[in-house]
Amino acid sequence: MSEIDIKDTKIGVVGAGSWGTALAKLLAEKGFNLDLWAFEQEVKEQINGKRENIVFLPGKKLPENIVCSNDLATVVKDKDIVLIVVPSHCMREVADNLKDFLSKKTIIVTASKGIENKTHLTMLGVLREKLIEIDEKNFAVLSGPSFAKEVAARLPSVVAVASTNSETAKYVQHVFASPCFRVYVNDDPVGVEIGGAMKNVIAIAAGICDGMGMGLNARAALITRGLTEMKRVAISLGSDPLTLSGLSGVGDLLLTCTGALSRNYTVGKRIGSGEKIQDITKDMRMVAEGVKTTKSVYNLGKKLGVDLPICNEVYYVLYENLPVEETRDRLMNRALKHELDGLVDH
Repeated sequence: MSEIDIKDTKIGVVGAGSWGTALAKLLAEKGFNLDLWAFEQEVKEQINGKRENIVFLPGKKLPENIVCSNDLATVVKDKDIVLIVVPSHCMREVADNLKDFLSKKTIIVTASKGIENKTHLTMLGVLREKLIEIDEKNFAVLSGPSFAKEVAARLPSVVAVASTNSETAKYVQHVFASPCFRVYVNDDPVGVEIGGAMKNVIAIAAGICDGMGMGLNARAALITRGLTEMKRVAISLGSDPLTLSGLSGVGDLLLTCTGALSRNYTVGKRIGSGEKIQDITKDMRMVAEGVKTTKSVYNLGKKLGVDLPICNEVYYVLYENLPVEETRDRLMNRALKHELDGLVDH
């Protein structure tokens, strides 16, 4: 697919948090004129007036070809691609509000990571349920190891875009790809989304591990066994476990479990250091998706009958106030098993 095929692509970005703003900046720097929807009036005024999202992505100059609006219709109407980057708990409401303004031919791309609490649907699942006029082949998900601040700083980043339709995936790949943002295609959107969502739960656990001073051995083991839990869920949902060995699985997992820029890791580390989740989240402007996703994963695991010991213990810490020392001891003293339980027959 040549550059001429995408040069006139009309794009709307829904969500002006740090990640949505970083992706809008990336696309604008490629030359696309795009509209960006912000929920907050102050964010709109900052972007249009000062060319900076001071609230969510301070210090990054935004190109003039980004026009920010608080009106969803303006942002999504007559667009070839609508990129949705809102917190997972807002996805259903936002999709409901924008559905009447979309063209049936619009390609819908989500870069949000999470699993809905009540339905246990991934973000694509929510969008498919609400945007019934959009053909299945026009949905895609973008995910991978990509801190917003680093993407906005044009540091090298590599992600995957997944769709059940290969032409949609390739089209989105070419729209987003740049010299500092490499994009691979994938045909397993559910697996990509499970990786993007569950890694946030494991990142909280990794932060708890480091906050308690349990050492590098423990963190490495926790990341590895966390990946096993991600693969178990993916297999149960009919996805290819190899997807979780890729960018949206291992890649994103390593980043969020070890990087200081990870909000989920930071929340976990503060818990491991003795703080309470209620005190941590009450003053957070930006969402740590793993907190809400933990509840979804816990209930989804029960529904699927999948063994998720690490995710379950994170749930007990966040929602039942179980002491972190007790969760550590329970994990270390579980019944001894085969390493590949739940992954292969043996």
